[in-house]
Amino acid sequence: MRTLTALIYKEEGIYVAECPEVGTASQGDTVEEAVANLKEATELYLEECPLEARHRPILTTFEVADGVQA
Repeated sequence: MRTLTALIYKEEGIYVAECPEVGTASQGDTVEEAVANLKEATELYLEECPLEARHRPILTTFEVADGVQA
């Protein structure tokens, strides 16, 4: 069993889930559905393209000045 990261955000009324370690993405009407779909997509991807041992990405935050469009 391997633990991976899911980044989730809402876009145009749906939830989008991305796995930065693998590069897979999926979507759903709820957070739970988006994560379940991401899990399925990632498992299918890894069946064909197994991950080599690598380090997990570093997740951090940073600030930008007010008024700057992100």
